[in-house]
Amino acid sequence: MRHTLPIAPQFYVTAPQPCPYLEGRMERKLFTALQGEGAQRLNDGLSKQGFRRSQNVLYRPSCADCAACLSARINVADFSASKSQKRTVRRNQRLDRRATSPWATEEQYELFRTYLESRHAEGGMADMDAFEFAAMVEETPIRTRVVEYTDCDTGELIAVCLTDVLDDGVSLVYSFYKPERPRDSLGTYIILDHIEIAKENGLPHVYLGYWVPGSAKMGYKAGFTGLEVYSGGEWQKMLDPAHFDAQAHPLSNDPIAEQVANIALPDGRPLHPRRG
Repeated sequence: MRHTLPIAPQFYVTAPQPCPYLEGRMERKLFTALQGEGAQRLNDGLSKQGFRRSQNVLYRPSCADCAACLSARINVADFSASKSQKRTVRRNQRLDRRATSPWATEEQYELFRTYLESRHAEGGMADMDAFEFAAMVEETPIRTRVVEYTDCDTGELIAVCLTDVLDDGVSLVYSFYKPERPRDSLGTYIILDHIEIAKENGLPHVYLGYWVPGSAKMGYKAGFTGLEVYSGGEWQKMLDPAHFDAQAHPLSNDPIAEQVANIALPDGRPLHPRRG
């Protein structure tokens, strides 16, 4: 019988683009394709090292002169809801959660468009059509669920979260919700409910994406106890957000080759960085 060895993933770097979080800065990303039989293990392993998934690509920030974007996750065992967060749960107790396979629907897309037009009309996803939305939801080579929240009384779709299931937690890939219900704090509620999902499934972490010190868009994430950020090659407890600043100098990040060499893969294969 002929045996074939798995091919080590290749890593690339995007061209610099304006940073959406810090004005006047440029961002670039280190990324690799997420495909093949080992996709789930690769996603599990790289998520623990600050990477995020976008369809069939894994990426993390790799800016030349800035290390501000920090991957964030909640350690479920260390989380304790604040009074405000408890009120948010009570306000949304009439919502019913349903987790389904990653399949896009017209109702989801209509809610998505309403959310974008209200909250992110100038963002990079503003022009996303129904086919691109379906690709975002459905093009996943790993365990992914669409978590829908509907009104128990009316059956109306109120919020949606595209969620990856990792070996050590759940990862919120993208969420959207009815913008005309600001008092309900639906974005916060989705996170709180995913903490419950993690508890129900015995998973220790909830991955939230990136947190950026000083960014108003990302500030809400620091309001969750048990928050950890990936900095300096390890997960660190966030005891005080002020301890982390938007580092911006030529030595903030190691050279790309060193970054890639320090990435740990599930089977310890050597890596070969490429620029693209």
